[in-house]
Amino acid sequence: MLITRRLEFDAGHRIPDHRSQCRHLHGHRYAIEITLAGDIIQQDGDPANGMVMDFSDVKTLASAHLVDAWDHAFLAYAGDLPVVHFLQSLPDHKTVLLDCVPTAENLARKAFAILDAVYRDTYGNHLRLERLRLYETPNCWAEAMRE
Repeated sequence: MLITRRLEFDAGHRIPDHRSQCRHLHGHRYAIEITLAGDIIQQDGDPANGMVMDFSDVKTLASAHLVDAWDHAFLAYAGDLPVVHFLQSLPDHKTVLLDCVPTAENLARKAFAILDAVYRDTYGNHLRLERLRLYETPNCWAEAMRE
């Protein structure tokens, strides 16, 4: 069985080598869809009876391990030194330094790696992260999937 929970967050970034507008500092209203696979829990008295995982638990874990860190942050490539130095000059600025350029593809891959361990068999029902879709805009997204 597959279940999916969608969450949204706001973040800034730039793609330093881009030939067009994305080379400038800008932001997006990102959406992340987390798709989990697992067996339906069949245990009378269990609060998750009849579920793969409670959708509120999916949200709580994603928020604690990823969304809260990225929300209203600037997602910066650590190798983009002019931007890193600028962001570091702003007192108390929320910056997330990444070891890759923050494209939708790289962010989806990173998010999958972070959340993969979080959802691993949480309820003893063979739970696993199956797919993560990261929307940069309503019409553009990148998808990381279990191989």
